[in-house]
Amino acid sequence: MSKADNHGEQNEKLGIPVTIITGFLGSGKTTLLNHILTNQKGLKTAVLVNEFGEIGIDNDLIVKTNDDIVELTNGCICCTINGELLDTIYKILSKNKDIEYLIVETTGLADPLPVAMTINGAREQLRLDSIITLIDAENFNQDTLHSQIARSQIIYGDILLINKCDLVSQEKIGFIESIISETKTDPRILKSTKGEVPLALLLSVGLFQSDLIAQSNTFHDHNHDHDHDHDHDHDHDHEELSIEGFTSFSFKSKYPFSLRKFQYFLDNQLPSSVYRAKGLLCFDESELTHIFHLAGKRFTMDDTEKHRKRENKIVLIGKDLEHKKLQIQLEACIYYDTNNQED
Repeated sequence: MSKADNHGEQNEKLGIPVTIITGFLGSGKTTLLNHILTNQKGLKTAVLVNEFGEIGIDNDLIVKTNDDIVELTNGCICCTINGELLDTIYKILSKNKDIEYLIVETTGLADPLPVAMTINGAREQLRLDSIITLIDAENFNQDTLHSQIARSQIIYGDILLINKCDLVSQEKIGFIESIISETKTDPRILKSTKGEVPLALLLSVGLFQSDLIAQSNTFHDHNHDHDHDHDHDHDHDHEELSIEGFTSFSFKSKYPFSLRKFQYFLDNQLPSSVYRAKGLLCFDESELTHIFHLAGKRFTMDDTEKHRKRENKIVLIGKDLEHKKLQIQLEACIYYDTNNQED
């Protein structure tokens, strides 16, 4: 029997292994996912990404390899408890019989427990291998765990990955470790820069403990503190979803920005309550598309390949956002000439 046959037989007996990647806004989940997809060898992997916002950005940011299948869903991950997640997974598996591994990346405002419960309930086909929780070392502070979602992400994480360690001191890392240890008993902690961790420490580790789900009702009877009705309709306006006061604002334009005007927006108009932003941006002054990330007070702008479609897509997530005002401010960043008029 070949190694591949043996692997297939093992999957048939135990179910396809599933890794959940979770972590608060801006912690580096997509960067970790790209690290995994770039460095794994010979493993047919399906990736399911959930985004909080009307415009999907992550599909453009995820590394594509020949063997990866990426499926995206938008909106609140708590929709998963009424079957949407399993329906999507079963659709992927029915179309691709040779899938050997499944990775689910949640939105940064997701409690991983409902996702874990959903996957654990499909043990005839799936086997939850572990929940990996990323922690943003730079933006972590004493108030972080005031969020019930952030607490749940740490409590239910089988692997707690303190990321962006290059941006902080050893004292800050020690502080984070001490807070984590007060929140979770015997945490399994790893540290990384840009999510770079040997894959043997992350995949097929068999760390998920199903008894946590049985115990979870004592901590978490699924009544989250976020302002969100779990029975909402699937055609709701994702822009108006509020989770722990966070809302998502999306902006899209087929015309480029003026770099000077967008810089003015960042310096003078971007609300301090915007906690996370990401986008694909084009500027009149450049032929390239630029990947924009903001987490906390830090933002980066990286070049990407020239042949991307020239359009602007950006999502802002924060508290008390004035959506109409943001719309007007970003529209003012558009570079106009005599040949373009925004619709």
